[in-house]
Amino acid sequence: MATADVTVMGAGAFGLAVAYACAARGARVRVIDTRRVGAGSSGGLVGALAPHVPENWNDKKAFQFESLIMAEEFWAGVEAAGGVSPGYGRTGRLQPIADARALELARAREGAADVLWQGKAAWRVVPAGDFADWAPQSPTGYLIHDTLSARMHPRRACDALAAALRALGGEIVLGAGQAEGQVVWATGYEGLLALSQALGRAVGNGVKGQAMLLKFDARDKPQLYADALHIVPHADGTVAIGSTSEHAFAAPDSTDGQLDDIHARAMAAFPVLEAARVLERWAGVRPRARSRAPMLGPWPGRPGHFIANGGFKIGFGMAPKVGQVMADLLLEGRDAIPDGFRVEASL
Repeated sequence: MATADVTVMGAGAFGLAVAYACAARGARVRVIDTRRVGAGSSGGLVGALAPHVPENWNDKKAFQFESLIMAEEFWAGVEAAGGVSPGYGRTGRLQPIADARALELARAREGAADVLWQGKAAWRVVPAGDFADWAPQSPTGYLIHDTLSARMHPRRACDALAAALRALGGEIVLGAGQAEGQVVWATGYEGLLALSQALGRAVGNGVKGQAMLLKFDARDKPQLYADALHIVPHADGTVAIGSTSEHAFAAPDSTDGQLDDIHARAMAAFPVLEAARVLERWAGVRPRARSRAPMLGPWPGRPGHFIANGGFKIGFGMAPKVGQVMADLLLEGRDAIPDGFRVEASL
């Protein structure tokens, strides 16, 4: 391709979303990844696009809400451009309610969601019987049902973004490549470690997660959340279960007994899955900024270089809005990044 206007280092959720958003506005875009598309945590299995609780509203929750609302149109556009489905579906989420206090709190959040979610999605307390055998076990007999949560298949989403980018004239280079134009660093947890070294202070690290994929067709069912587990039905007739959060680990991509424990807990919480065959076990390391929020904006002291990283557990849910605000900054000089998401917030 001709000289790039924007080079994105890293072909994960954030990097590809930024690249796609820039290419959709007519920029010449090159993506460089030393391994492959979706090589890091973006190549996982779970794909739970779930919101924060609707209370104590702040810039982070508002940004995530806007991104989740954008997601249906965003992923439809990606699929239309490249012809590859990301497996997106806004199918909602169910959570059990443990006791009377939790039930009172869940009902209070119904009204908060009506206001904060602007009538575009709902948070409701419903009888567990409304969902028959797909309902998680709930001591109170009630569930939280939100209609904002969505799912997509992480690997397919990366492939869909890559196909859309190429269809728009973008280039993806695997291995060594020449960075030209403005450079966006979206290089996952290794990138946070490198940035920490460059800035002389810890700005983030990696948290390992393990997950598994089961053969079970619940493609039209809501995702489930209980006992810190995400159970996510995918459009291809599989169900993902995850995940661990390991701050110390010897190998970034190996699975072990912690995943066996995840499986056992999932079977106890959701007996409907007991006979489902395990198709795959997966492990990877997710980037976590020190602020726990995404890290977006100019690289301090390095003109022409930018950071898009730190999407810990919420990378795909945040990707549509991250692509938008980074394209605004790179192509139009318009800075709409929340203060809590700036690189300086993690310094």
